[in-house]
Amino acid sequence: MTRMVTSLSALILSIVLLVSGNAFLMTLLGIRLSIEEVNPGTIGWILVCYSIGFVLGTLYVNRIIERVGHIRAFAVFAAMAAVASLLYAVSVSEFYWAVLRALSGFSMAGVLVVIESWFSSRATNSNRATLFAVYQIVFYLSAAGGQLIVNLGEPASFVPFTVAAILLTVALIPLSLTRMEAPPIEAVERMSFFGLFRESSSGMTGALICGVLIGSFYAMGPVYATLIGLDVSQTSVFMAVAIVAAMVLAFPLGRLCDRLDRRRVMRWVAVAAAVSALIAVVAATISFGLLLLFAGLFVGLSASIYPIAVAITNDRMEHHRIVAASATLLLSYGVGSVIGPITMAQLVNWLGPKGLFLGNAAFLCLLVAVTSYRIKTTDDIPVEEQGDFVMTLPEGSPVLAEIDPRNEEFQPSPEAEEMEQEIEELRDAS
Repeated sequence: MTRMVTSLSALILSIVLLVSGNAFLMTLLGIRLSIEEVNPGTIGWILVCYSIGFVLGTLYVNRIIERVGHIRAFAVFAAMAAVASLLYAVSVSEFYWAVLRALSGFSMAGVLVVIESWFSSRATNSNRATLFAVYQIVFYLSAAGGQLIVNLGEPASFVPFTVAAILLTVALIPLSLTRMEAPPIEAVERMSFFGLFRESSSGMTGALICGVLIGSFYAMGPVYATLIGLDVSQTSVFMAVAIVAAMVLAFPLGRLCDRLDRRRVMRWVAVAAAVSALIAVVAATISFGLLLLFAGLFVGLSASIYPIAVAITNDRMEHHRIVAASATLLLSYGVGSVIGPITMAQLVNWLGPKGLFLGNAAFLCLLVAVTSYRIKTTDDIPVEEQGDFVMTLPEGSPVLAEIDPRNEEFQPSPEAEEMEQEIEELRDAS
């Protein structure tokens, strides 16, 4: 494993810089818009443009990569993200920032497709489960670390935007210097929304609502924190703890999903997340520590809904359709991430800061209702016939689904097999 991670060190370093810079910028923008006293409803419309750009990016960036190649495309997308981060500080204009958010979302989709394509090209049947896990751990830790960088500089100044641009620009260096050959571009097959809904309505609803929950929290969480009076340092900790909670809760919930019926697990996870959201409303008036605890539980439980939805869907799919179904689930999550910030921003505008958690609790109750109905009207899949549960990160591109350990149609590239053989020979020699 050490040799494999070392061989991918350039990719991993680029991921750390990109994800931390992007996560830092997302939180910074929410804080800055609140400082500028922009209406919460308007903030939601501005920040949701990132999700719109990201969804469009996952659909169209392959054409750019095919035309200019992986490294040039990566340079273009990373440069676009870095330039956008600098342009925010030029003028605080609602329409101007909305355009920049869409550009940022599109460019981040592009860099993730490039990076995940490289990860996929280095995967073999013996190492892809490890690669899949390494990618997600690095992603979560980088996103959490990015929140803590918010403390560098006054949000109302030019300095934080410069820091974000530096991180996104420096991410170009390790990957641009890599000697790894660019992987081939393959078209990502998708199932239709209606086709997937017919076969796994619980899974598709779970992915959609997870997008609502996580998309709204990432966009409006910093705004919520500012409105309840948290300072910049507390806001960064508030966001970081929530992201770490998503990673920490993944393992125990995964164990439950391998031992119990997954639709029932998703229903009870949704109930627990809704209760945590409601308690967080009260906890915010008592102490910062209690708010961290229940907000972390809410986000951690909510984030687990997506991988459970993927597992539910995969259990009902033939193996050769898993990648196509996963791509559609990601798109469903993306649609939810567009709905979430707009809806929660309006609720915050009408109800105050508590509207963020109350609105999310309502969506979780909707998921409970849909899942309960499906449990009553459709047959369960026996636990012994369920596939293995795998923690799946929704903040990525459909490319990563190719190396999902459950994808039995996976075919490693000749370069990956050659690298694996070299590593085996080195291991035998030592």
